[in-house]
Parts: sequence; structure tokens; C-alpha cells
Amino acid sequence: MASQEHSSKSDYSASNYNQTAAFVYSAEYTTPILSLLKPSIGERIVDFGCGTGELTLQIQEAVGPSGLTVGIDYNNDMISKALMNGVRHAYMADLQNIQILVPVMENSFDAVFSNAALHWCKQNPRGVLDGAKRLLKVGGRFVCEMGGFMNCIGVRIGLHRAVKRRGYEPDKMDPWYFPAIEEYQGLLQSAGFRVDTISLVPRLTPLLDGGLRGWLQLFARQTFLKEFSDQEVAAIIDEVVDMCEVDMKDKEGNWALMYVRLRFLATLDA
Repeated sequence: MASQEHSSKSDYSASNYNQTAAFVYSAEYTTPILSLLKPSIGERIVDFGCGTGELTLQIQEAVGPSGLTVGIDYNNDMISKALMNGVRHAYMADLQNIQILVPVMENSFDAVFSNAALHWCKQNPRGVLDGAKRLLKVGGRFVCEMGGFMNCIGVRIGLHRAVKRRGYEPDKMDPWYFPAIEEYQGLLQSAGFRVDTISLVPRLTPLLDGGLRGWLQLFARQTFLKEFSDQEVAAIIDEVVDMCEVDMKDKEGNWALMYVRLRFLATLDA
């Protein structure tokens, strides 16, 4: 299944993502969620927010030729790179409103998997669950890790402060959805899922390439700060970096950010 030819504005390029945020799909950080998925030979699995396909490829290998792995991402540059990397089936779609192009795909998958993607689905988080429900068989599993309550604490308040100081409403510009356990568990249950496990997992994440400045350029420039000019963005980033340095930069000059991941396994009951 080739990627769909839709026009889409990329939040960031695949090359910049791989350079600055390779930790997102590193073995150190993804082994727990892949272990929770436990893909097996012959299974049909969808990867929500597949990015450049590093984890999708691992799942594809695990299910083998008799299985099926499909990657979905909103960023067309990511999909193109995933296909180049060897993902056999990938297409572009908004996870909050998935249009199933082939009816036979409906209610035919054993699992929906997602890593580091659903916290971008702020506009309609329930729409993500409705899409997963349409794809899964009854009894299928939904395995996910995403940003949760208190994720990116410090840098997020810095962005809010800098934006508000310039006369803007940061809540409207903030692109992230970091729910607490109770909120997301209720959302899953209301969509017909049984929540088997759910937890918040704090994780200190070193920012090895470009420090906090590089992280902000990648994840905030074309999202949180997209309404600002390059000159304004440079000033905002300087302000946020200066504010966060006391808590996020050690004496050797190394930056780290406190990630808090919401990790869950849920089963579709009906």
C-alpha cells in the first residue's frame, strides 16, 4: 500500500527528525513498549504515527511474510522515508480522522501500536480511538506509549510564559496533549476498550544533538511557534533556553529533559 498523494504541510523533515530525535526509536527507550506489544508470526498490526519506520520495520519482521504491517503518519516526508527504509505498506493520514480506503481492512487487525505520536492529537483524541476501533478485530489490542501528564515539564511552561508575554494565548497555540491516567483511561473505556494496564513512566532524556535549542527548533518551531517570524522565534527560544538552563543543563554543559510517558495496553471488547 503506497503512501497517499495528499498535500500536507510537514511539521519537520525526516532528516532533521532522525538527526535530533533518534532517541525516540532507540532500543533503550522502545524495548518496553515493543515487549508489551509482543508481535507474533502472521499477525496484522497497524503502527499509528510510524514516522520514518524504524519500529514499523521491527514489527514487520516479527509478523513475517504471512502477517501484515501498515504504517500511518500525518507527515508525508516521514512516510516517504519509511517506504525508502523498507516498510512495505505505509500511507499518510490524520490519526484523528482515519479514512479506511479498503473496506476489507475494517475490523481485521490484531493490534494497533503507537509510540511517541498520540500526544500530537490534541484536536480530537477520541477520534484516534474511534479509528483504532474501526481497524481492530473484537479482542484486538491497542498498545501505546505517548506523552503523559507532566511530560516536558519546565520547557512547556517556558514556552507558555514567552508566548503569553508577547500578547498571545498559549493554550490555543500549544500543540500537545499530555493526559493524566484517569483522563485517558476514561477515554479508552468510553470507546469500548478494556484497560489492561496503564501507567505514567518518568524518563530523564538526554538531548544529545543541539541541546534544548535543537529540541525546540525541531518540535516547537513549526508547531507551537508557527505563527511567529524567524526573528521572533529566535528571541523566544533564547528566552526559554535561558530560563530552563538552571534545571536542565548540568555543569558539564549536557542538557536533559524530563519526559513522562503514558504507557498502556487495552483490549477492544465491543
